[in-house]
Amino acid sequence: MRAGTTSKEGVLVNFPNGDTRRLASGPSSDISKAVVEVFAGKFLDSPGVIWLSESGNKTAHSDIKLALSIGLDIQANKDLPDLILVDVGPSLPLIVFVEVVATDGAITPRRQEALYAITDKAGFDRSQIAFVTAYADRETAGYKKTMSGLAWGSFVWFMSEPDNLVILRNNVQLLASLNIDLFNHL
Repeated sequence: MRAGTTSKEGVLVNFPNGDTRRLASGPSSDISKAVVEVFAGKFLDSPGVIWLSESGNKTAHSDIKLALSIGLDIQANKDLPDLILVDVGPSLPLIVFVEVVATDGAITPRRQEALYAITDKAGFDRSQIAFVTAYADRETAGYKKTMSGLAWGSFVWFMSEPDNLVILRNNVQLLASLNIDLFNHL
């Protein structure tokens, strides 16, 4: 995270398109900031932020124009995660649903299916969809509380280990080479 962007006025988040938003101070906002500013840049070729919410403001940022440009109609509901990122770099966009966990609220199988319903309705192939649960680190109570309920076919990212992803895969043959771009080979 960039130094000097968290203050008593909140957490300043710098979006890939140059926009900024100030979120309420707190651990969830710190993780959201890291997802937008660090995770998106490390794991997506050409990232965009379609949706960012926080506890007190369910639509702190929404880019309806970007969502519609890829054919995604987002309606605020209880199943939406804290963040929806998109990678518009590949020939087909990759939609990344990210749930930020300070205390609770991971990507569970039920939430995963609810989010698939949104993208299925829009005609996206499931290979264009990724799910990430983001935590501050492996020692937080939120991670320990939610790890057993994380959905298979999703990823875990820790703000404290920004270069790494945990992959929750089942029934997958190991690839001969593990040096692959995971988001492009879902």
